[in-house]
Amino acid sequence: MAALKPFAMPKWGIEMTEGTVAGWQVEEGKPFAKGDVIVLIETDKITNEVEADADGCLVRLLVGAQETKPVGALLAVMGPPDASAAEIDAFVAAYRPAGSSAAANMEEAPASPPEPAPAPPPSAPPSKIADSIAISPAARRAAEAAGLSVADIAPSGRNGRITRQDVDKAMAGSRMPVLRGPIAVSGQEEAYASPLARRIAAQNGVDLAQLTGTGPRGRICKADVLAVANIPAPSAPLPVSSPPGDDVTVEPMSAMRKTIARRLTEAKQAIPHIYLRRRVRADALIALRARDGKIGTINDYLIRAAALALREVPSCNVQVHEGAIHRFAHADIAMAVATDRGLITPIITRADEHSIADIAKESARLAQRARAGKLRPEEFQGGSFSISNLGSFGVESFDAVINPPQGAILAVGAARQEPVDDNGAIRIVPVLHLSLSCDHRAIDGVDGARFLAAIAELIENPERL
Repeated sequence: MAALKPFAMPKWGIEMTEGTVAGWQVEEGKPFAKGDVIVLIETDKITNEVEADADGCLVRLLVGAQETKPVGALLAVMGPPDASAAEIDAFVAAYRPAGSSAAANMEEAPASPPEPAPAPPPSAPPSKIADSIAISPAARRAAEAAGLSVADIAPSGRNGRITRQDVDKAMAGSRMPVLRGPIAVSGQEEAYASPLARRIAAQNGVDLAQLTGTGPRGRICKADVLAVANIPAPSAPLPVSSPPGDDVTVEPMSAMRKTIARRLTEAKQAIPHIYLRRRVRADALIALRARDGKIGTINDYLIRAAALALREVPSCNVQVHEGAIHRFAHADIAMAVATDRGLITPIITRADEHSIADIAKESARLAQRARAGKLRPEEFQGGSFSISNLGSFGVESFDAVINPPQGAILAVGAARQEPVDDNGAIRIVPVLHLSLSCDHRAIDGVDGARFLAAIAELIENPERL
């Protein structure tokens, strides 16, 4: 019987729940060598190459290009080229997701489904989990404290390891919901009304005692309550667009573009944006960059300036989470990079501790990896502040959407020649237009104003950088 192995959808990062097969790099039935790229997997942020850990062969491809599957789903079957179709069919039928990391793809699995064992009789909750079970220390402590059996928990950690999240999920699933019963509405008990009519009346402050029911036997129904409740009528549906013609190409959104659309919509709907704008002279900064031999781009100098300004105004160096504000000791600056697949924001960590030259090298490296779709999750997840610079495209000014959970983002336009007051004289100098978008739940207007003043001082006196 052939030794078959699963090749499953890997998991990169705690937020990844599914992936899209961007393209197979090996053919079905043809052997490959260790180190060969087997498949390209596209997530909502990056496209990763999955390399072979050992020599092998994909005897059957189960998922086609551009198909999206959840983490742990079986994508292909690995085994000897002479494996029979019956053996492969039995293996696919018996497969159950057990691990979601790339390394778990190489673990051996039975070639045929085992005979189902009879259900064991109920036993006392286990007090000790065997050392042979792959489980994190935190998950082990939680499971042992709750007397929870881990035998039926589907692991989501690396190499099939059970995580604390897996244990919490299993414990939550076993809890019974607490039923609160009907809504108590004083004075409405005697009214002869349907449950839906009662609920709508309670939500809109309608006194059922004052209504005459039009339902069977005088029962108050939904329509009776809606007739007196102050509920706005639903808006008319948008007209249905006509089918695209021959000159229109319909292109489905990629996983990354769908995520960008979802996150931007959530950001604009959930975050109360406040916008602060300021003009800043850039002639001294441009001159300093020329004297330095142009060791970095203007954006590299702005990243350094923003990092130092966040030191002076730490109230803007935050992330906003549900009911909590996370304040950072260092400035982790995310820079917006446009790629063929959409916008992504790799992060310059501890930018306040790096020189302009170091920032220039790191930003160039991250931008190259971003455009190649090879960023690791830790290179673009998190960050405490963002910068979006469209100056190279000739955009003079714009307002940027906050990248949650970060608390603020700085939008930078092109440096254009404008008149300024220079000690009573009018001079024409390059001027940058800065726009700061702040999450008003955590950052007050005065804090944003102080940050703009601090970064303006650094840009106009760039020797401090």
